[in-house]
Amino acid sequence: MSSKGREAGHKALALIVILALLMLMGIPPTVIFFSAIVLYFIWRAVDRSEQHETRRIFDFYLNANEILREDERRWFGFEIREVIEQGETVLHTMKDAPPLVYFTLGALYHRAEEHAEAAEHLAYVVENDAADERHLVAPSPELRRYVGVLRRLEHEPAEGPQTIAAIRSLERARRARAATLLADSRARLGRTPALPHAEAHPAAAKPLHDASARLPFTTQPPPAPAPPSMPPPITEVLRDVYEEEKKTA
Repeated sequence: MSSKGREAGHKALALIVILALLMLMGIPPTVIFFSAIVLYFIWRAVDRSEQHETRRIFDFYLNANEILREDERRWFGFEIREVIEQGETVLHTMKDAPPLVYFTLGALYHRAEEHAEAAEHLAYVVENDAADERHLVAPSPELRRYVGVLRRLEHEPAEGPQTIAAIRSLERARRARAATLLADSRARLGRTPALPHAEAHPAAAKPLHDASARLPFTTQPPPAPAPPSMPPPITEVLRDVYEEEKKTA
C-alpha cells in the first residue's frame, strides 16, 4: 500500500472512532449521520485547497524545468513571464518558500534578461544562510505539506516520475550554476551602456538651421559695406561733351 493510501486509511479509522464515541454518548444516529456528512465535505474542501497549494509548487517546477533545460527550443517572452508569475505566486502565499523556488525564479529572470530581479533571488540562495534547508527548523503548515509530498515522491518516484526528474534537474543546476548566474547578472547590471551616436555627438546629429551658426566664429563684427559713389554734376558732363566735339571738328 502506498503512503497516500495509508494516510487515507488512518483518516477513515479516526472518523469511525469519533462516530463510535458519539453513539456511546447517546447522541441520536440521525444527528451523528448528518454531522458526519457535514464534516466530511468540510474536510474534503480543506484537503483539496491544501493539495492545490502544494501541487502549484510542483507544477511550477515542471514548467520552469522545461524552459531552463539546455535544448534547442526557443521560448516566447510571454511563456517565460507566465511561469515567473507562477513562482511569484508561490512566494507570496508561503512565508518560508523552499530555497529551490528562489533559485528557479532567479534562473528564469536571468533567462528573461531581467537581471535586477535575477540577482535579488539568486543572492538569497547563494549568500543568505536562511536559504540553507538545515536552518529551516520551524516550518509553516504549507512547508510541512510540501516536504511531505516531496519525500513521498522521493521514496516512490513512480507516483510522479516527471515531477521528481524536474526537481532533481533543478537541484543539480542550483548546485552547479547558482553562483555563476548571480555573478553574470551582477556583471550585466554593472555595465554602463554606451551612449547612442546622436547623444554622444549632439552637434553632429542636429542640422544647423540658423545661417549664423554656419559662419566662422570671430570676435569682431564684419566691416560695413562702402557707400555707393555719387554721379558727377550735369555741368561737368556737358563740358566734357563740348570739348570732345571741338577736338573732333
